[in-house]
Amino acid sequence: MATSPYAAEEGRTILGHPRGLFVLFFAEMWERFSYYGMRALLILYLTKHWLYSDGDASIIYGAYTALVYITPVIGGYLADRYLGQRKAVLFGAVLLTLGHFFMAFEGNGSGHQNDPALNIFWLALAFIIVGSGFLKANISVIVGQLYPRTDVRRDGAYTIFYMGINLGAFIGTLVAGYLGETYGWGYGFGAAGFGMLLGLLVFMWGKPLLMGRGEPRDPARLRQPVMGLKFEWLLYLVGVLAVFVVWALIQYQELVGSLLGIAGGLLVAYVLYTAVAKLDREDRDRIFAAMLLIVGSILFWALFEQAGSSINLFTDRYVDRGGVPASVFQSINPAYIIIFAPVFAWLWTALGRRGLEPSAPAKFGFALMQLGAGFLVLVAGANAVGVEVPTPVLFIFLLYLLHTTGELCLSPVGLSAMNRLAPAHMASLIMGTWFFASATGNFAAGLISAATGSEHGTGEGAAKEVVLGVYSQIGWISVAVGVGVLVISPLVKRLMHLDTLKDADHAMAGETQLAEPIAPGTRTQGELKPGEARS
Repeated sequence: MATSPYAAEEGRTILGHPRGLFVLFFAEMWERFSYYGMRALLILYLTKHWLYSDGDASIIYGAYTALVYITPVIGGYLADRYLGQRKAVLFGAVLLTLGHFFMAFEGNGSGHQNDPALNIFWLALAFIIVGSGFLKANISVIVGQLYPRTDVRRDGAYTIFYMGINLGAFIGTLVAGYLGETYGWGYGFGAAGFGMLLGLLVFMWGKPLLMGRGEPRDPARLRQPVMGLKFEWLLYLVGVLAVFVVWALIQYQELVGSLLGIAGGLLVAYVLYTAVAKLDREDRDRIFAAMLLIVGSILFWALFEQAGSSINLFTDRYVDRGGVPASVFQSINPAYIIIFAPVFAWLWTALGRRGLEPSAPAKFGFALMQLGAGFLVLVAGANAVGVEVPTPVLFIFLLYLLHTTGELCLSPVGLSAMNRLAPAHMASLIMGTWFFASATGNFAAGLISAATGSEHGTGEGAAKEVVLGVYSQIGWISVAVGVGVLVISPLVKRLMHLDTLKDADHAMAGETQLAEPIAPGTRTQGELKPGEARS
């Protein structure tokens, strides 16, 4: 029997997990440092430096974040078919590093109508958008490839990975937000660029620890010449050309919305056609379950992503911050994630051992209910002290607390569910579809944020009332939809066919001893671990 070239590495773990998980943890941590550090400043940068109105700035913000989440569909496809996930992540990291450094060019500060440096700003956004397309879905897929589909460690691995995302987001928003608002926008964006560079270096250094996961399916194909170039380099050239296409596209936000609708319809049709025409009944049902979860996540992200836009502006204008820069408050959500992610990981495992763990669809329902409650708490707090009085910062902390507990019920659970429910050959496509739902939600978030803009009210008090009115409406809608999702969750759970889920064809040393028939997060009620006695 041939020995795996990675046999020595397969026996080495950290906290019971493959060492490659922590390479991905730190690479993604620094990438998220850069992304969220820049995101914390973006809406403020658009309104204060480029002098866009709240409505226009919100639409730009929504189009940008939507494209950041839609491009992983393309990046995931190219990785699945040709590049492999590792090469796609590496190329994406290079583009992201360039984009974040371009953000540091501020121009002359005369506003968007008179400053030619605005073109550099659009180019920076384009590099970040396309770079995210190659990196975002694929690095999550490599996490899943380190484990069999039913490994007991999978949910824990995604929770650890998700904590890396939020550790980077926490540090990035504090550092870039403080530097950008205190010393100048270029300092904040420059710090984000250095963070991305560190992420790139970590990923390059850690290649041996990934044990060959994420490599191209047909390396010989990549070496074949096409039009005088190796096919691999031709793919990279297509990526660079895509930067300039996006540079033009991001300047026409309404077109982005139209294309998003068309592309979304085509993507859903392709996934469903593939499920119906090429999969057996159980895998087809799992794809249907995944698609239902994906649809439910759209509303969640449309409301959750108010954080970087309208909530950021609300904090800047209407909250008693005690002199702390508004962008720094973007660090509250990732701080809560760092605190509560281990608690939720323990909770799901503990409930699963007792047959009491909610199903993934039920967790989605709870997430939407908590999300809506966060907006309603902020509205109640602002009205309690009076619209003319700055809202106590306590209610911002309470809003983010409820949004965070909702996020922990949806996002890591959703990532794990997408990778588990998808057949191996559709893994990146389904993960890309998950991010496409985030794109749709983010564009909708820009439209909602635009509805809260100060131009809709005369005077500070009236403008604040407009914001609170929108928050009250979306809060109640989210709670109602969450209740509906909870009601239909047993039907969706049946489509997941958890009792017949099988591993992929690769295994690492020791995995057969650690794997369970049903992993945490998906155990059906009443099932037992090996060796457990019924009470």
